[in-house]
Amino acid sequence: MSHQIILWIGFGVLVLGALAIDLGIVHRKAHVVRAREALVWTIVWIVLALSFNVGIYIMKGPRIASEFLAGYLIEKSLSVDNIFVFIVIFSYFGVPAQYESRILMWGILGAFVMRAVFIASGAALLNTFDWMTYVFGAILLFTGFKLLMKREGVVHPERNPLVRLFKAWFGTSDRLDGQRFFTRVGGRLKATPLFIVLLVVETTDVIFAVDSIPAIFAITSDPFIVYTSNVFAILGLRALYFLLARVIGLFRFLKYGLILILWFVGVKMLLAHTYKIPIGWSLATIGVILAVSVLASLIIKKKDGGPGTPTPAEKVDAGRDRS
Repeated sequence: MSHQIILWIGFGVLVLGALAIDLGIVHRKAHVVRAREALVWTIVWIVLALSFNVGIYIMKGPRIASEFLAGYLIEKSLSVDNIFVFIVIFSYFGVPAQYESRILMWGILGAFVMRAVFIASGAALLNTFDWMTYVFGAILLFTGFKLLMKREGVVHPERNPLVRLFKAWFGTSDRLDGQRFFTRVGGRLKATPLFIVLLVVETTDVIFAVDSIPAIFAITSDPFIVYTSNVFAILGLRALYFLLARVIGLFRFLKYGLILILWFVGVKMLLAHTYKIPIGWSLATIGVILAVSVLASLIIKKKDGGPGTPTPAEKVDAGRDRS
């Protein structure tokens, strides 16, 4: 049996086993996820990812293991932007805290399928057209500028075309029915508001995938490494959301760190045919950028900040109250 098959089997066992425990035992019943539980699961997902990375190191050597680690760090850091948007979406729709976990889990499961499609398509394009590396590099540079110019707290879920199309063709209910996505009203099956939120989360992830997947192709063109590092980063997204949701506003320089990472990997792709930046330098650069942006956020305090500074979710609520 080849090393690649063994790694695929190990990957499947780790992911399915952890999901079975997470969904079947820990989150079988809807409840509010507290910081301690979120911290434990954040650590669990990170340990699983690093354990899998050790397996890659043993089976395929240090270079491939370094590519996995670099890809995982990139996707993990870019997922912070997802968390901010999820905060705004949940606040906008007024999702009860005990149901957020269910929406995120189904969103993550849907992301597995969509990421596989995007990665397979991206790998095929890169293998067929060498010049696609320049396109991917340009996408990353543009994404960095877009993130730099983006106004915080501005999200319009009601403008989502998929949501508008779904409401036009399928009946929707204005009331929640526990944590169900569908309910019966007058004998007719209708979608609950939670399903509408799920649609927004899924389509938002498609947008993030378009931005983030080219970043990991700057590290490696191996679909196995690209997909597995993506999946492990996504698996920890829900726990990371509950861990950071109320304190993410404290890391005000992290956004600029993410922008620098996008620009770095974008330049790396543009130079791919003339100079290949060693994977060790890539790992070191990404690590230093993340560390500096986090430390700067903790050390340099905002002058007009303080205990009364509203969180992103509170800003959205305030804006809705004024409208």
